[in-house]
Amino acid sequence: MNVVPFPKWGQFFARCRLLSGLGLVLLLAWPLVSVGDEPPVAGLQYPLAVAVGPDGTIYVADLEMHGVWQLKDGQLSPYYQGSKKFRTPLNAVRCLAIDKEGRLLAGDSATREVYRFTGPGEMVPLTKGHVGIPMCMGVASDGSIVVSDIEIQRLMRIPAAGGEPQEIKPLAAVRGLVVDTDDQIYALAHQADSLFQVAPDGSKQEVLLKGRAFQFSHHLVKDANGDFWTVDGYAKGLYRIPKTGEAPVAAHVGPPLKNPVGLARDGDTLLIADPHAKGIFRYDPAKPEGERLIQIFPPAGVPGEDKPAKESGTE
Repeated sequence: MNVVPFPKWGQFFARCRLLSGLGLVLLLAWPLVSVGDEPPVAGLQYPLAVAVGPDGTIYVADLEMHGVWQLKDGQLSPYYQGSKKFRTPLNAVRCLAIDKEGRLLAGDSATREVYRFTGPGEMVPLTKGHVGIPMCMGVASDGSIVVSDIEIQRLMRIPAAGGEPQEIKPLAAVRGLVVDTDDQIYALAHQADSLFQVAPDGSKQEVLLKGRAFQFSHHLVKDANGDFWTVDGYAKGLYRIPKTGEAPVAAHVGPPLKNPVGLARDGDTLLIADPHAKGIFRYDPAKPEGERLIQIFPPAGVPGEDKPAKESGTE
């Protein structure tokens, strides 16, 4: 049997240096991906949060567009498109809110950050990466931002001008959050009890809705009557939670909703973002039954394609 002799150690290391040099050349020649370098995305991909600006502009967080759309006068356009590269801004955008100055806020788990937009495509980080997984947020009367960080299972407060978040209260699995005009915090959680009221300083906590009321609830809003609303992705429905603490009432269950996640108040109506339907819906409780839920984007007759379900709990 012929045995191929192992090269001498000097030859071996010389070949390693040559291969390393070639690798370095290839690495330097490869174009780096920066935020904003991605090709334009055609239409909603995975919309999972929605917010409404003071001028009526609708903002939509899109997980697979890695950014935010703006919907104005029926026209959809990118407000910020990030990169597919992990740990870049809004690569994993999770939630939206509007601050006291009418500026858009966006929470992103890829960079562990909450951003404030200063204009289309322009934003500044507020915490230097001190928020792990910002799942939902609201804004207090002093402009501070209350965030549910489900990585550390706590409600946190970010100063209005930015800075290190301060703990308000340990509260696990909060996926829906409202900060009322009197700065009371209402949190919808995946716990043995569902809805909690928390004092602004975290000194007091009260259960408003006992028991596990939903299969997989998401964002939370409060209407002018004091009732709460949420969406349940697994149940494919929109629900009203009476302010009296009674059992939730189904407002709409089933098609065209497939997996509603995002929810925002727009005047006396509600906006719903559904990633599996790839659409934005408006619910108007004042309209006759059967006409209350309409799809506002894509326009009627232009349905989005079905989206396969992601792993449970990722939206």
